[in-house]
Amino acid sequence: MIGRLCVIGVGLIGGSLALALRRAGVVEEVVGAGRDDNHLGTAVALGLIDRFDTNLARAAANADMVVLAVPLGAMYSVCNAIRQDLNPDAVLTDVGSAKQAVVDVVRTTFGKLPACFVPGHPIAGTERSGVEAAFADLYRGRRVILTPQPYTSRMAIRAVKAMWEDAGALVEEMDIGHHDRILAATSHLPHMLAFALVDSLARLDERAEIFRYAAGGFRDFTRIASSDPVMWRDICLANSEAILDMMRRYSYDLDLIADAIAKRDGEQLLRVFKRAKQSRDRLVV
Repeated sequence: MIGRLCVIGVGLIGGSLALALRRAGVVEEVVGAGRDDNHLGTAVALGLIDRFDTNLARAAANADMVVLAVPLGAMYSVCNAIRQDLNPDAVLTDVGSAKQAVVDVVRTTFGKLPACFVPGHPIAGTERSGVEAAFADLYRGRRVILTPQPYTSRMAIRAVKAMWEDAGALVEEMDIGHHDRILAATSHLPHMLAFALVDSLARLDERAEIFRYAAGGFRDFTRIASSDPVMWRDICLANSEAILDMMRRYSYDLDLIADAIAKRDGEQLLRVFKRAKQSRDRLVV
């Protein structure tokens, strides 16, 4: 049971976590924190949180669990705001998609990594954002990766693991560098491709016809281009090295396909397409 949960950033991710924990009956009070009181007022009206405070330090001061659910670019200012008022017994965790960047920010703002800090990342989301997008089943059956550091308290790890399991998630632990490389391949690169494709086509003279006649495949592939631009800008900057490595690999493979098309090498195209289909059918469920 979490006595008081403080969620800083009550949008799709933070709001859905609050809803799931409230439905599971494992939290006594949820305090929302952020800059926009209208946004937070909506969260109260929708039943995501019990009350809110735009003073982050005051909101986090007496919490038992503090969840940082803000864009990566806002992590520094948020951590700096709460570092002196955090309850010594509180557990601190986050939902950021690039873990090394968050760990670096926490270390810088707090002076060292607090033993109570458990870096975390729920592998869940939709293309929608904001408080109205939150729903309690977002984490049902989805994976959450924790990347604890050498001196992270085992008690804090157990508390964060239990919180996510109560929300319906499957929790795993992973090395922080490995996490950032894996997510660059499975999440960050696909978003870059979707954003780039939509932006490229939208600048063509025939863009109206292109989007009018787009079929299901185009809609499915580009759905994630409707994701929050600020969040994805921050992810690109925070995990730039791993993302650039994956983009270079993809660019090389795309050039091979372009070369096969230019040479009318149907056998090479068929090999690539068959290999891709077999891998997708076997590995993605």
